Amino acid sequence: MRQRPKLGQNFLVSATAQAAIVEALGDVAERKVVEIGPGRGAITALLASRARRLVAIELDGGLAARLREQFAGRGSVEVLEQDVLEADFAALRERGGRNADGPAEKVLVVGNLPYYITSDILLRLFRFSGAVERAVVMMQREVADRVAAGPGTRDYGVLSVTAQMYARVERLLTLPPGAFSPPPQVHSTVVRLTMAPRFEELGVEAEGFLAFARSCFAQKRKMLAKNLRNAGFAAGTIAAAMEGCGIAATARAEEVGLEAMAGLFRRLKADPEGDCRA
Repeated sequence: MRQRPKLGQNFLVSATAQAAIVEALGDVAERKVVEIGPGRGAITALLASRARRLVAIELDGGLAARLREQFAGRGSVEVLEQDVLEADFAALRERGGRNADGPAEKVLVVGNLPYYITSDILLRLFRFSGAVERAVVMMQREVADRVAAGPGTRDYGVLSVTAQMYARVERLLTLPPGAFSPPPQVHSTVVRLTMAPRFEELGVEAEGFLAFARSCFAQKRKMLAKNLRNAGFAAGTIAAAMEGCGIAATARAEEVGLEAMAGLFRRLKADPEGDCRA
């Protein structure tokens, strides 16, 4: 009998795509790589022969056991049976010791993210942006559209703002359902995230600013001023801050770029007369 995948898994079977994903990580010869959801180990096998150290995080116990057996002869490969949403990437950075000439380098991350928790995994990676240098991850195309969307587009929202405040986002390739077994009902897109947080540059504190962004997009089709009033800001204060930042009174949050949103946050939260420029 054909084994049915657990946990909604769709295994990447396109050798061309597997190679492209590994290449997108860059030179890994002296690097530690963390793979999320290795599944049957196709990308794991490519990385095992290239990376200095590889840590594969697999939730499925049966698949984790197979991977341990498959790579038993490679001391550089470690398989963790774990939920990635509980993974401590800072600890993984230190795992295996520090470099001889200083602290451990940040890890590189690769993975085919489960569609139903993609956003949660991205948030986990952003939380540990200080320990992760770069991530090459595959996700549902529609989610990738939101991650990479710019202001003034339908897909631009809280996920866009969050991702782009933490990382430079690059869409690399989109794969059809036939690249997977079993084929999903959607296309998938590979995205490269190079961690480069902008909070300090834009003069905002991460937790407070992202909470503010969620308020801005609380009801996406409503005007930004309405959402801010619902968040507790006074109408007059909002109007003055938006005018000072060059944001139209009738603008929706999806029309406001990162720099202007950060400036609006600074004016409303900390410095009513502050400069809205980046």
